[in-house]
Amino acid sequence: MSPPPPFLGRNRKKGDHSFDPALDDVELAAVRDKFVQGRWGSARTLLVATGNDWDRRGHRVVALAETPTAVGWARDWLLAEPGSPDAAALLACATVFRALRGKTSPDKARAACEQAARLAPDDPTPWLALLLLARSTGTHEEAVRFFAEVGARHPEHHHAHHLMVAGLAEAASSTTALDVYDFAAAAAERAPADSPLAILPVVAHAERYRVLVAEGAEYGDPAASGHWVGRRARQVLKTAFDWWLEWEGEEHPRSRIDLNFLAHAKFCAGRSAEAAALFHRIGGHATPAPWSYPGRDPYRAFVAARDAALGAV
Repeated sequence: MSPPPPFLGRNRKKGDHSFDPALDDVELAAVRDKFVQGRWGSARTLLVATGNDWDRRGHRVVALAETPTAVGWARDWLLAEPGSPDAAALLACATVFRALRGKTSPDKARAACEQAARLAPDDPTPWLALLLLARSTGTHEEAVRFFAEVGARHPEHHHAHHLMVAGLAEAASSTTALDVYDFAAAAAERAPADSPLAILPVVAHAERYRVLVAEGAEYGDPAASGHWVGRRARQVLKTAFDWWLEWEGEEHPRSRIDLNFLAHAKFCAGRSAEAAALFHRIGGHATPAPWSYPGRDPYRAFVAARDAALGAV
């Protein structure tokens, strides 16, 4: 199995660019700054206001949970408000990230997720946390089961679909990837017309590129690999770009992730004008994936592609 893609979080290596998992959620970024200082009351207010907007809730809980001190502050919140589903979900996600850093056991993380799921049976977020954990410490079968639990609560869950596409890309053999492409196409077709899952087939193509490189394919520069100019690539890129022109999806909390995948694909396909339009929308909200594929410095790759695309037009 190839290594999973990097988390869409801050890269803390000295000298590296810092990617912000809050993306363009200004309210979330402000609350996170208070949360890391132990002022969890602002996080409480934010999550209450988010309600059952499940994609936004998952995005916000994950971004807060990735902070290094999240377990301690979430535990304090849960002690102050026993039975709080928001505190339990945040503690569950934070414990998962702690387990992924090797700071606690996966069993403890699973137990925290199960407790959060019991407190809020309709919330897909604890199951999203279990899916994140399974991607690194579990089996593909576990990931499929947890994805199904997320989907039973929110069929169009954006983050869960991205995680599943990455896993299916790895599960495919080096000669066939029909499962991941079929999965992405079916999800895009089932989703409502305005759903950003329309971009999922592009994500699947990028994840297959990552896996093919990890398996030894002689792909260096993705723009020179030929991976983005075949019939399948042209078809999924046209469909995704046409969807973006019609719907844009600017209100979705993870829209910048989709735009990064689409801009990367358009640039690699040599479609500079279309890539430039996407870079304008992205602004400063670059994401590690897919610019890090294969093993590149993601920020340098993003800036080089952006400058080349904007310069070409």
